[in-house]
Amino acid sequence: MKRLLVGPFNRVEGDLEVTLDIADGRVRAAHVNAPMYRGFEQILQGKAPHDALVYVPRICGICSVSQSVAAAHALADLAGVAMPANGRHVTNTILAIENLADHLSHFYLFFMPDFARAVYAGRPWHAEAVERFLPDRGEQTRKAIAARQRWFELLGTLAGKWPHTQGLEPGGSSRAVEPAERTRLLARVREFRGFLERELFGGTPLEAFDVLPDEDALWAWHAQQPERGDFRLFLSAMLDPALAALGPGPGRYLSYGAYPQPEGGHALAAGVWDAALGALQPLDTAVITEDATHAWLLDAGGPRHPREGVTEPDADKPGAYTWNKAPRLAGQVVETGAIARQLAAGHPLVLDAVRRHGGTVFTRVLARVLELARVVPLIEAWLRALEPGQPYCEPTRLPQDGEGMGLNEAARGALGHWVQVRGGRIANYQIVAPTSWNFSPRDAAGTPGALEQALVDTPVQDGEDTPVAVQHVVRSFDPCMVCTVH
Repeated sequence: MKRLLVGPFNRVEGDLEVTLDIADGRVRAAHVNAPMYRGFEQILQGKAPHDALVYVPRICGICSVSQSVAAAHALADLAGVAMPANGRHVTNTILAIENLADHLSHFYLFFMPDFARAVYAGRPWHAEAVERFLPDRGEQTRKAIAARQRWFELLGTLAGKWPHTQGLEPGGSSRAVEPAERTRLLARVREFRGFLERELFGGTPLEAFDVLPDEDALWAWHAQQPERGDFRLFLSAMLDPALAALGPGPGRYLSYGAYPQPEGGHALAAGVWDAALGALQPLDTAVITEDATHAWLLDAGGPRHPREGVTEPDADKPGAYTWNKAPRLAGQVVETGAIARQLAAGHPLVLDAVRRHGGTVFTRVLARVLELARVVPLIEAWLRALEPGQPYCEPTRLPQDGEGMGLNEAARGALGHWVQVRGGRIANYQIVAPTSWNFSPRDAAGTPGALEQALVDTPVQDGEDTPVAVQHVVRSFDPCMVCTVH
């Protein structure tokens, strides 16, 4: 048995190391380490509850809006306030802009550059991958960076700035949108739509891609013009069965529900998709726990619900190997992310692909790209639904004592904030981030987390210090380690 330490990873937000046990050219076991500690949950203790909206966006410079929205939802739950329709539409739009920018960055800047590596020089698509996605020089990489920059200008109008936006409140958005501004915003959304339709989907309208009913239809779409569009190039690589089967997850998928609607429910439904049952199960947040057995954190009392969570360092703890706790749902490992959202929402293409392959590198990236096609039209609809002269924010008075829970879907998946207030000050604040779920360590029963399971049986070639297949699996989850070690 050979042991290999892979890390720190480049093209990852924060620090990540993975220890692999390898035998016969395959990973036999993996231990995932989040080696950085930051302590935001302790920083928040004793602060005024509203101050959370200043602190939590600074957990991460990539998904700061996601943290802001979860905190706003937790404070709204604490106060028992509901956003007016305009505030809901603008909050959803701000969050969706960040989420789609993350999807774009993941595909063009984090994931696809690995297909330009020399190890793939013999593949028929390699030369095209080098031309399009080579870091710093790829033609499509440069276009994607420019499109991302233009896309984020929307947040200058809607939220004042990005990252660390301060325009979101428990009662809605502090920034009203004038009719003329809405016209300019819709024009910028159309510009981003044009980039996606032209460059990513090779001339296919977003709505036409969104209605693909199954994987057979996806491959028929690919065969029409296999060299046109950046996503078709990804699919060409996935024609290799060894690549398409990489990184099978635990088979249970968690979504808190994305983009709550004024009339109730979510644009993308909440629930737990269980592959063994082939069905969506209702979400029960009461059975969420965090297990700190293998984290450098105190674990007295065993697994705890986040509402009662404790985050206290224990840096010399025997048997620990990460700063990340092990979140579990009713004691089970789950995976979260775009794949979970699309399974919960019942999208037929993702349902069919996961039934055939499971949760793999192929289906995770498919779900993220599909979400680009699905959510841009939702943004257009939310902007058109804004009603001039109607309120955007409900004035909110936070109570001196109480509890609140804020659930949200970041680009990488299920994000939850739990706050306790005593005497007008934060007594406890606990955060469970998407990468906390996906990159969790083993729990008290020794059960590996989602990525640790997905890496088992991944091939490692002789002489590889940073195995390319391992890179594909890790990047398919798109880790954000600074959120993990908040």
